[in-house]
Amino acid sequence: MEKAGKFQILSLDGGGIKGLFSAALLAKIEESLGTRVVDHFDLITGTSTGGIIALGLGMGMRPREIVHFYVSEGPKIFRKTPIWTSLKWSMRSKFSQDPLMAALKKHFGDQVIADSKRRLVIPSYNLAKDEVYVFKTPHHKRLTTDGKVPVWKVALATSAAPTYFPCCHHVDGMRLVDGGLWANNPTMVGIVEAVSLLNVPLDSISTLSLGTTNSISKKSRKLDCGGWWHWRKMGVDAALRGQSHGVQGQAQLLLSTERAIRLDPMVPDGLFALDKLSEDELLAEASHEARKFAPTFTSVFGNHQVPDASFRQLNSTSAA
Repeated sequence: MEKAGKFQILSLDGGGIKGLFSAALLAKIEESLGTRVVDHFDLITGTSTGGIIALGLGMGMRPREIVHFYVSEGPKIFRKTPIWTSLKWSMRSKFSQDPLMAALKKHFGDQVIADSKRRLVIPSYNLAKDEVYVFKTPHHKRLTTDGKVPVWKVALATSAAPTYFPCCHHVDGMRLVDGGLWANNPTMVGIVEAVSLLNVPLDSISTLSLGTTNSISKKSRKLDCGGWWHWRKMGVDAALRGQSHGVQGQAQLLLSTERAIRLDPMVPDGLFALDKLSEDELLAEASHEARKFAPTFTSVFGNHQVPDASFRQLNSTSAA
């Protein structure tokens, strides 16, 4: 059984380039409180852009460095496309995988997932098998498969958003796509990992779930009896939002509202999208939310300290 006491989980939503919000919020919390966010969490789970942030934190990157990654690499990854290229989007992925892959290789180098200083759980989806696929650090004796997988490959797999990027074939030839297909908000993935594999009691767990901003648009009456054409875009948005709300509700039922905290601020509809944003406005939104949230972070999560790579020490002790 894992150590007694608190077990804290950081959960990071998918959301494309809007991951800049999550990274910036964590950076502002660090600067405001003079702390390292990762020092307060036993496990980090992240999907898609949240998976990239989770991997960065696990590999020792500070949130401010991850902000720099989004600001410097984002325009290359989500390049503006001419209208004739956009028209091809109905038949093929909107963006090339190459700029994202180059950026991930540049920042993660030859690091493998076993190099992480924190337990990581990163959702993806195997198209060929039609099954969920979850990358994990070797934080249990049963987990012997993923440790040697390069971090950049895991990041590419979890963020291969259908229609935006091609499928990732770089992990043993599997056809892996964005984990947001089933776990855009991966909070329950983290809770299940803690309870089922690490034997952590539910009453020891607290979760901090970060969204990438949220907006509610008016739903057309045409949706009431609409077909594919009416639901082609709104259906995806509704599915992601519904999944996220459902997961947070489940987490609060299991843990309580005081120990299952979510931050996903409302913004005007259309302000940000998966592949475009106003950098200044998103950073300003993150600063505003961090200022409000810092006292809660301190009171709920700040008094729990986790040494780097503590899960390796625990595994060594149990093995002995």
